[in-house]
Amino acid sequence: MSQDLDDEERRQIRDAFGTAVNMAPAELERWLDTGESRSVGWTHEGESESVGHQSGRRIVEIRRKTVAELTDDDYRHMRKVVGYVHRHMAQEPGGDVENSRWRYSLMNWGHDPLKDGAGSRH
Repeated sequence: MSQDLDDEERRQIRDAFGTAVNMAPAELERWLDTGESRSVGWTHEGESESVGHQSGRRIVEIRRKTVAELTDDDYRHMRKVVGYVHRHMAQEPGGDVENSRWRYSLMNWGHDPLKDGAGSRH
């Protein structure tokens, strides 16, 4: 896919990904080690890890690469993450979301909606 992307499109994907993913790699890794992280998300039949949890691990890998190291598959995943975060943010439930499955799921995808500047909370 990215061979069909020009430099400007790649930059736009990286920028959107950088905005959507507001958790640092180490912070996301710590989150992924929690029971709360493993308690949410949809799991493919025959697998034990949710799609979001798998995505979180992949996001950590991508965030630790240089721009030159990013692959076509990385760009595809970055677009997927941006789309997921945008769709999920639009489904924000009412009330206190701090300990909600909604927030936990977003955090698996690298976005904490309670961080400063994130979502409609601040």
